[in-house]
Amino acid sequence: MCRWQTYCGPAIYLDQLIYEPEHSLIDQSMHAVESKSAINADGVGVGWYGDRDIPGIYRQIQPAWNDNNLRNLSHHVSASLFFAHVRASTGTAVSISNCHPFVHGNWMFMHNGSISHFAQIRRDMEAGIPDDAYGQRLGTTDSEAFFLMMFANGLESNPAAAFRDTIAQVETIQSAHGLEPDISMAAVVTDGEHITAVRYSSSSVPPSLYWDGSGNHVTLVSEPFTSDPGQWTEVPPDQVLHASREGIGAIVALH
Repeated sequence: MCRWQTYCGPAIYLDQLIYEPEHSLIDQSMHAVESKSAINADGVGVGWYGDRDIPGIYRQIQPAWNDNNLRNLSHHVSASLFFAHVRASTGTAVSISNCHPFVHGNWMFMHNGSISHFAQIRRDMEAGIPDDAYGQRLGTTDSEAFFLMMFANGLESNPAAAFRDTIAQVETIQSAHGLEPDISMAAVVTDGEHITAVRYSSSSVPPSLYWDGSGNHVTLVSEPFTSDPGQWTEVPPDQVLHASREGIGAIVALH
């Protein structure tokens, strides 16, 4: 499993988000406590929105704690919306194209979790990717395939419905192959203005997901990076969280 963080609020430098906290994302890449794997060393990626229409992105296969380019970059890049992710592969190759976040147009996506039996259903999932998005299929992960499928299910007009319908589509594909539907995810998508996050599992406890809306920002995390018990609120299973620079909009049932 992976660990990730999303920040939306007044502009900050990236190192304030992923290096400086006591249990930062960099620390979680070595010492995660709410993940199946304490080590998340199969790559690192960050994305941010600046003055241009599409997000900037940096991805690397080095372990996050050993990436001096990331340390230098994060000391100089500031933005009001960041995605950051450290990867623990669930079976696909360790490569830059398989590192999160994934980008198509002005949309950015990252995921912690897995789609079971992906090798058996990959072809059917990829058939659900619209033609104009398929050219952005650069990697081999279930996460990227799921993200690009969302464009066929109305992502650009209704992200929550796109999550719901794409989950249902994948579970239907699994069933058609005689497999028990099995998806687990804590995932987030943004167009640079609005954030939609989902915590879901077909049959068990989904991956962890928390939010902090104190002050004038919103932060979403796989696991808290501070020890203040009053700062973090767990997103309940099978829920969708909506947020923007104005704060948390709503947390509602996925189905």
